[in-house]
Amino acid sequence: MSEKTLPENTEASEGKEMTFWDHLEELRWHLVRSIAAIIILGLVAFLNKDILFNDIILAPKSSDFISNRALCEISKWISSFWTVVSSDALCVEDFNLTLININMAGQFLIHLYISMFAGIIVAIPYIIWEVWSFIKPALYKHEQQYARGAVFWSSFLFLFGISFSYFIIVPLAVMFLGTYNVSETVANQISLNSYISTVVSLTFAVGLVFELPIFVYFLTKVGIITPSFMRKNRRMMIIVVLVISAIITPPDVFSQILVAFPLLGLYEISIIISGRVYKKRMEEMGEGQE
Repeated sequence: MSEKTLPENTEASEGKEMTFWDHLEELRWHLVRSIAAIIILGLVAFLNKDILFNDIILAPKSSDFISNRALCEISKWISSFWTVVSSDALCVEDFNLTLININMAGQFLIHLYISMFAGIIVAIPYIIWEVWSFIKPALYKHEQQYARGAVFWSSFLFLFGISFSYFIIVPLAVMFLGTYNVSETVANQISLNSYISTVVSLTFAVGLVFELPIFVYFLTKVGIITPSFMRKNRRMMIIVVLVISAIITPPDVFSQILVAFPLLGLYEISIIISGRVYKKRMEEMGEGQE
């Protein structure tokens, strides 16, 4: 049997064969190390409460947040040569959302929750590496070559998505949702739990969305999707992205474009990746038939 059809590092190649329980034991240790990394990093975050909350989690609710100031400067710059955009379209002035806590143990539980969430975010590269270490011995050499760099790119895309959401989407969503009202007689009293849920859900969801190229790579590799399928559904994806951006951004065209453009760009990159993988897969199938 050729080298191409055998896994590089298997117990069989060493004269051993792992049982189901051996695989289960191996998986258990990968999980234990991953959970330990989350707990350790979560503990570090817990002990740095001021940085975690004042400088990171609660920062987007103020007009002094770095992204709010930057977006204001961008809108002023664009309005200088594109009159459709108002000079203060993205400016946030005198905005400081006041949060309230209505539960006795609310703030302590939020502290624990956010600390563990921070531990997961920071530990993601290590967790992905542990997953890769578990499945790598079962892969063939050519499969390992295709998956080379998966740990780096998966980690990079997730953390980039997290950063994009935190610095762009979250401030826009907090400003819009925090100031929106159905009547002037109804005042907004935002609970700490509601604010935290919004920030965490938006941040984590966009981080997962940015994993799209990785998912497309592997789904194309196993033949579930094709580049033609993705091109055929491009219009539908554009509508979905525009609707999502319209919901989470203030009601102006520039803000919607600011959020929608990177997501659409990510979809186009995924089509290119799918095309290359599909072409390579067809070539391999042709060689196999010969």
